[in-house]
Amino acid sequence: MATINCDMGEAFGLYRMGDDEALMPLISVANVACGFHASDFNHMRKTVRLAKAHGVKVGAHPSLPDLQGFGRREMKMPREELANCIVYQVGALKGFLEAEGMALNHLKPHGSLYGMAARDESVAHAICDAADVFKVPVMGMIGTCHETVYGARGHVLIAEFYADLDYDDDGRLIITREHYAVDPLRTAARCRRAIAEGKAESINGKDVAVRADSICVHSDTPNAVDVARAVREASKLNP
Repeated sequence: MATINCDMGEAFGLYRMGDDEALMPLISVANVACGFHASDFNHMRKTVRLAKAHGVKVGAHPSLPDLQGFGRREMKMPREELANCIVYQVGALKGFLEAEGMALNHLKPHGSLYGMAARDESVAHAICDAADVFKVPVMGMIGTCHETVYGARGHVLIAEFYADLDYDDDGRLIITREHYAVDPLRTAARCRRAIAEGKAESINGKDVAVRADSICVHSDTPNAVDVARAVREASKLNP
C-alpha cells in the first residue's frame, strides 16, 4: 500500500509556509526542509517533534543553496561540492532526529535539485554520494536517472507519484516556482489510477508510466490539507 508523504517544515524565522499541524495527522512520511531552501534550526526541531507526536517517519529534504528562490532555481555545482552540500543539510536534520530518538528514514532532493537529478547523471551520482554516508533509501521517479543511477549504485528507490503537480509527455515532473490549488477529487482519482494501473495522464493528455510507492502532497499547495484528506480517504491510503 502506498504511503502519503509531504514536503514540509518550510517556515523560516517569522515567515510561515503551509499548515504542518493540520497535515501531519494525514500523512505517514514527512520530508523535512534542511535550511537551504526553507526552514532553520528552530523550525527543524519543531517539525521533527511534531512528526514524532503523530508517529510520522522523517526524511531529509535537502536543496540547492537557494533560500530566496525556495530551491526552485537551477544552478551548476561540481559533483563533490553538491554532495558536500547535501551531506551538510542531511547531517543537520539527523542531529535533530537523534535528539528526539528518531531514525532518518530516507533522503529526498527538493525542487530543482530533484528535477536535475532526474535527467543529469552527475547530479544523481552526487545524491548517491550523500546517500552512501547515511545509508537510507532515496525518493525519486521511475523512468529517470533516479531509477537508473540510484539502482546501479545499490540504493533503494522509493518511487513517488505527485498528487498536486503535472507530468509532461515524457513522464517527467513539471516543477513550478509557485504551486496553485488543485481539485482534491480529481487529484484523488489520479492517485487511484497511478496505484491501480501505473499510469497518469500528462498535461497534453498522453498516458505515461508512473509508480506510486509513495504519493507526495506539497505543504505549500494552497489547499494541501483538503488534497491530503481526499487522497487518503478516496484512495484508502492509511499512514
